[in-house]
Amino acid sequence: MTVSKRERQHAILELIGTREIASQEELRQLLLKKGWDVTQSTLSRDLRDLRVARVPSPQGTRYVAGDSGADDGSRAPLAGILPQLFLSLDGVGPMLVLKTVIGGAQPVASALDREASSDILGTIAGDDTILMICRSEQARERVARRLSTLAKRPR
Repeated sequence: MTVSKRERQHAILELIGTREIASQEELRQLLLKKGWDVTQSTLSRDLRDLRVARVPSPQGTRYVAGDSGADDGSRAPLAGILPQLFLSLDGVGPMLVLKTVIGGAQPVASALDREASSDILGTIAGDDTILMICRSEQARERVARRLSTLAKRPR
């Protein structure tokens, strides 16, 4: 990856992390103000590379950063994205099911996987649902409490 591409993608992550952006054109205009004149196709590739998802929020649709695949700290941590995407949490036995807004499961599951919790054996994510297999029922309860706290929802 070239230095300019990395810097441009960093600027994209910074913008979507600090404001609610509803469209690629709005993002393109904000990038232009920062000195990045990008085409729509370049911006689309950057958003795909960064695994940025366009998800509904109470204020309307917005972009949310997921897992970029990079190890440079540019990925959104769980605490940063869960409050925006979380809908509900329920479990039975060692399994926990987390519901998100449509399109939110992949970024959340990716952030969960990156945390490498010893309580979670693995995750499977669809479009709006994540299945977590926990090490035990006690582990499931610990994970559920933590996720509820991060999502700022009482358990």
